[in-house]
Amino acid sequence: MRQSRKERLIVILTILPSVAAIILFVYGFIAWSVAVSFSNWKGILPDYSIASPLFKNFISIFKSQRFTIDIFNNIFFSFFFLALCVGGGLLLAILLDKSIKGEGVFRTVYLLPLAISFVVTGVVWKWIFAPSTGVNLLLTGLLSKIGIEHTVNFGWYTSTASIGPFNIALLPVIIAASWRYIGYVMAMYLAALRGIPAELKEAARVDGASEFTIYRRIILPLLKPITLSALIILGHISLKMFDLFYVMTGSGSGFVTDVPSIYMYETTFRASEYGRGAAISLVMLVMVAVVIIPYITISLRKET
Repeated sequence: MRQSRKERLIVILTILPSVAAIILFVYGFIAWSVAVSFSNWKGILPDYSIASPLFKNFISIFKSQRFTIDIFNNIFFSFFFLALCVGGGLLLAILLDKSIKGEGVFRTVYLLPLAISFVVTGVVWKWIFAPSTGVNLLLTGLLSKIGIEHTVNFGWYTSTASIGPFNIALLPVIIAASWRYIGYVMAMYLAALRGIPAELKEAARVDGASEFTIYRRIILPLLKPITLSALIILGHISLKMFDLFYVMTGSGSGFVTDVPSIYMYETTFRASEYGRGAAISLVMLVMVAVVIIPYITISLRKET
């Protein structure tokens, strides 16, 4: 009994610093942001006086046309980013699951972008999609090879064109973000595919099922938990992404590549409107919570 109490005490003392750090630096600063969001703080000196009306800062940002554009940009970015990462990652995992020659090399190549920071990724892809270099230079060279004299100078991330509500300038950022995370999703799917018993596939083949039917009826349903996990993890990353947008495009012409994280940064640290900046950050927190909390709830129910 004494040994059990001693071990429990050791465990509590071991995790206590981490718990204290989380309470202070996560929930403490969230509570501080809530207090600031309801204040009149505008300028360098703190001002914690309560705003009147109480939701003044929230009303202000939702009336802002820029914030509305930011929300739509974030939704469209997240949708296409998730589609490319999940679809591309699944395809790569299926191909690698065939035990192709040089599989280890391919795995390393696909996972390498994950080790590169978003700042470096943004700089490289900004050069690739620059109007006078990268993709445009390649297209110009290819056209001249086939005898077509034409100078391609498409703006890419500087373009203000759109297809319906989707801004073309978001495309380079979506490609850059997907390039970084597609290998991560591939690794998740590949681990799941290797965990599926081969007997299931063999039994289906004996029954005359085609490869397409096996994947559609057996493998893909078994991969649903991995798909859900990938969507949740990448979804919350996309909703609060800042560094890639900031390095590649910034807010863009007419806010075509603007997102709430950039708006929050500029409002807080450039305009020194800390109350409105805190309000924007809380809206972002709610958006992330809407994605994560249902997943955590479902996971806890399954465990119990």
